[in-house]
Amino acid sequence: MDIRLIPAGNGSTFTFPALPEKIQGKYGAKYQSVDIISKGTVKVPRGTDVAEFTWDGVFFGESKKHEAIVRKSSWRHPDECTKILYGFMINETVLNLIVTGTWINMDVTISSFQPRATGAYGNIEYSIAFVQKKPLRIYTTSELNIALMPRNDFETESVSAGGSSVYTVVSGDTLWGIAKSKLGSGSKWTAIYDANADTIEAEAKKHGKSGSDHGHWIWPGEVLTIPG
Repeated sequence: MDIRLIPAGNGSTFTFPALPEKIQGKYGAKYQSVDIISKGTVKVPRGTDVAEFTWDGVFFGESKKHEAIVRKSSWRHPDECTKILYGFMINETVLNLIVTGTWINMDVTISSFQPRATGAYGNIEYSIAFVQKKPLRIYTTSELNIALMPRNDFETESVSAGGSSVYTVVSGDTLWGIAKSKLGSGSKWTAIYDANADTIEAEAKKHGKSGSDHGHWIWPGEVLTIPG
């Protein structure tokens, strides 16, 4: 059995030098509750949650690379293994996770990677978590049977009676850029974050992040309140 990560596009395959004791997988279905007068509450399937895979393992130091548990042809220095996986995580690299001899063959990203130096042999223990990378499906208004509301093509913002406004994030936006455009100074980005912290953090978790890194991660389609 091997555990391999194959980067999408260009990139070398990474094979884990030693297998963990177990791999934990999580699959789930999403349901919406609907109240029906004659039948009570009925749960209607609404697609599936992203799959998750986690395990704990060890990258063995050079003095331990001849242990029976280590695949000699796949051994790399623990520091190199850590650097490669950390790079995959921070770059949000899409990876094909393959565990040979099992059903696991899925496109994923690394949602969490926690290395820990241990012992006197240069070993590095680690915990790692992957989330399924689902394709983004774009629907047209006709597919969704939605009437297109008249609006100005350039308008992404509406103003409320209280003086605050609502802005929809587009590709390439940052809180700094939005603050500079809407509030006159990029340094006011914290006011936008504070006004939308719950929304921003929830959206980050939907995209497999543990958090938004205080507003660093935002995604197209997020609706933000711009303070007046």
